[in-house]
Amino acid sequence: MDRKVWFAVHVNGAYLATEAIEFALNSLDALGIEVIDFPKQDREIVTVTGYFDQLPDAKLLRDELENGLTIYNLLPTAIVSITTDEIENTDWLAEWKRHWKPTEIGRFVIAAPWHELNEPEKIVIRIEPNMAFGTGTHETTQLCLKAIDEHYTPGDSFLDVGTGTGILAIAAAKVSTTEGTEIKGGNTSRSECASPIFGCDIDPDSTVIARENAKRNDVVDAISFQTESLTSETPNFDFICANLTFDVILPMLPLLIEKADRILVLSGILAEQEKAIIDPLSELGFADAEIARAGEWIAFTIHKK
Repeated sequence: MDRKVWFAVHVNGAYLATEAIEFALNSLDALGIEVIDFPKQDREIVTVTGYFDQLPDAKLLRDELENGLTIYNLLPTAIVSITTDEIENTDWLAEWKRHWKPTEIGRFVIAAPWHELNEPEKIVIRIEPNMAFGTGTHETTQLCLKAIDEHYTPGDSFLDVGTGTGILAIAAAKVSTTEGTEIKGGNTSRSECASPIFGCDIDPDSTVIARENAKRNDVVDAISFQTESLTSETPNFDFICANLTFDVILPMLPLLIEKADRILVLSGILAEQEKAIIDPLSELGFADAEIARAGEWIAFTIHKK
């Protein structure tokens, strides 16, 4: 990289706004994103830094942050301050990479392409961290991966609603395609899936990125990514993951339940929104949904059969 000057945008905000800030910085095509001084308490302030080759327009930055907060049902007061500076150090990317650590969830290890791993007993998923949101570090993604690890049966048809980086569809494909094969650091011999694995997202950029990540993980032929939303015309799947937000999940709940034949996992829900999901689930006949927790987030696993 020949450029000697880079730009950093530092956004200070509430801990619960971390995901919304990352989403906004990704929307502005940040080259990399770093969470600095991650808080020990959920109510503390977190600094999220995005790195750019050109400083984003101030109004566009504000608009994207506001959009991110709206998507994640947060108030504008969740952003405390925004500062920018220049970085006259061509090694910032190497330093950022050095601090990015693999994340382990059950059988899965989520790692960046540059990580050297020796995990023969693990299923390694390679994700480019500076791409669309969904790198395995956030609790909502981890809750879904844990549910896949515990409940997904190799060969089951699988749908990842709001696929983002494709990490959940890739996880299901890796479980299916490594069944009966030796796993060596995430490089596995691929066999055909018994049933289809799909990922859908309304953002066309996300489906492009998801395909790139599937190719990186040698499962691109095992997954179909589509730029579309869930509708009544969508076929049924054995296992559905919907890692979205509460305001998106709630109106879709009857359709999500209808389309899941065996397992439905709902994530992206704050603990304070638990009752608002439990009540409609009870009305639909699923009062005994399994609830998993991670930090301020919860995920529901609904067993239909």
